[in-house]
Amino acid sequence: MTAAQRTLAILGAFDEGHRVLTLSEISRRAGLTLSTAHRLVGELHAWGALARSTEGRYAIGMRLLELGSLEPQGLHLREVALPYFRELQVATNANVHLSVLDGHDTVYVESWRVHNGPRVLSRTGGRWPLHATATGQVLLSYASQQLQDEVLTTPLQSYTPMTLTDPEVLRRVMSDVRRMGVAIAEDSITPHATAAAVPIRGPHGRVVAALGVTVHSKSTTIQALLPALSTAARAISRTLAAPSAVAQFRTAAV
Repeated sequence: MTAAQRTLAILGAFDEGHRVLTLSEISRRAGLTLSTAHRLVGELHAWGALARSTEGRYAIGMRLLELGSLEPQGLHLREVALPYFRELQVATNANVHLSVLDGHDTVYVESWRVHNGPRVLSRTGGRWPLHATATGQVLLSYASQQLQDEVLTTPLQSYTPMTLTDPEVLRRVMSDVRRMGVAIAEDSITPHATAAAVPIRGPHGRVVAALGVTVHSKSTTIQALLPALSTAARAISRTLAAPSAVAQFRTAAV
């Protein structure tokens, strides 16, 4: 491993299920000797990439948050989308998410929750496989054929009995998303939570993100939320200079 790879391995040791780690845990998860991990962790802590508790455990530091906020695609999307987040949340009383494509995953660049909304696992900066979420299914549906084939020919993880993992079923879903302009995922990652998402288009009409809402499965009819969701997506797309944004969104009567 190069010096850069060792450093990245240490940062990669942290994830949703491992937010706080001891030095020994970092060493083991990064595949490094304890002495190497000790040296690099010390350097990362001094720089601010890692934070150290009084008990000697480590977590991701604020310096990385500062750098992450400078990521150009997500930063611009957030600046454009945030004025519409509040309106959408008020209109739907739903959790609201803005996601972009990153490899085979959907990454939340912004995630707002309502106090009485479903207890979902989505968070700003979180990532999930494309097949498992409504925003991911939107992004996958408009991705290149090569990426679609790559995703659908790899093992697809199931999170609940409702997670779609059959490639042929997903291909039909993707076709419906392109035709109707909306993806709906019921209980796919979190039981009793239904999500809907629509594409956000940028210059030249290219899909650059997905806007989604999540509600309790029994609390409301998800179709009733689609007009507000589509209206917000059209407004964001228009601000991003998507041509004929209004004509490119159709609310599906699912």
